[in-house]
Amino acid sequence: MTETADDLSAPLGQDTPHRKRRLRLPFTAMQALAVMLGLFLVSFAGFAIFNKDPLGGEPMVRIAIREPKATEDKPAAPAASSHGHETKEAPKQAAPGEQKTVTMIDGSTGARRDVVIGSGDDAGDKDAASAPPPVMAGIDQKLLEKSRYGMIPVVADGARPFNVYAADADRAKAAKMPVVAIVIGGLGVGAAKTTDAIMKLPPAVTLAFTPYGADPGKLAERARAQRHEIFLQIPMEPYDFPDNDPGPQTLLTSLSQDQNLDRLYWHLSRMQGYAGITNFMGARFVATDAAMQPVIREAARRGLGFFDDGSSPRSIAPQVAAGQSMPFGKGDIALDAVPTPTEIDRALNKLESVARERGVAVGTASALPVSIERIGTWIKTLGDRGILLVPLTTAMLKSKSS
Repeated sequence: MTETADDLSAPLGQDTPHRKRRLRLPFTAMQALAVMLGLFLVSFAGFAIFNKDPLGGEPMVRIAIREPKATEDKPAAPAASSHGHETKEAPKQAAPGEQKTVTMIDGSTGARRDVVIGSGDDAGDKDAASAPPPVMAGIDQKLLEKSRYGMIPVVADGARPFNVYAADADRAKAAKMPVVAIVIGGLGVGAAKTTDAIMKLPPAVTLAFTPYGADPGKLAERARAQRHEIFLQIPMEPYDFPDNDPGPQTLLTSLSQDQNLDRLYWHLSRMQGYAGITNFMGARFVATDAAMQPVIREAARRGLGFFDDGSSPRSIAPQVAAGQSMPFGKGDIALDAVPTPTEIDRALNKLESVARERGVAVGTASALPVSIERIGTWIKTLGDRGILLVPLTTAMLKSKSS
């Protein structure tokens, strides 16, 4: 037997120690790390591809919440009905420092649950922005229904918001002579320009408010106090969306019917007292039958009229509204498409010609100072030329009867 140097140096009378064999793994640590990273990337890619979330990419806010506890003094909030609204009940405004119950929605699953958000002194502004807007003065409470966002219009005892909130007009006289209606849109965001439109234009001019701004309801309330008729503008998807984005909660052709109706309820709750709704942008949306049908049907069910601003030649709103037997109107001329005094005057003369030819014509404009000034000047001499200025609702009813 061959002896090694280790054997010769080992102590006599003792067995030669056996060498311990090390456990060797089939892969190195770096190989294991690479495998784990690969599995993570595959899982992430699979989630991104197969997760169908139509609301993906929209802004999200994370806040600390705790579940509400029902007590004898404060019962738990009622659950929403299948129509997206709750039982009719006047909203309770929370005082500073109190807690508010709001509904949170999971963007991917659509699951909803009521939670309580503490409104400490340092969070008052944030909570106020998310709270349902208060009910405006002079509003018929019977024509309101509670949704999870706030109070929205409803038909009650045969009364419709379109008729109740239509501005006063001499309709007998309007039936016998040419009439024009003018709608000033984009109001509610800038207080100064909105106030100018309210105070400088006669009550027969209809004012259309967007749902945005710090307090659009307060400005709309002031407009109604000056006897202006108001409409609510609903942001809808244009062809170049999202490069051209009307704003938060825009109605989209890519969303489901329930999702668009939920967004519609949000807009409807921003203020009260409007006779109808109108599109804000929305060239793609108003041309898509599957998207427009549910919105028009819901607006008609709630007793509202619909005004198409006439910006989209492909709009199917006239046909859809006729199918629901709802009051409808369409803009004929954008008065300040070119916002210069000369071009606005030319557009107003054209509107007058259309009124003489058809018996009724509707012009649309923004609240630019030059627009308000030229329109105001033109209106002062309109009666002398045998044409009557009427609110939009009167023009809509005359168009339907003719």
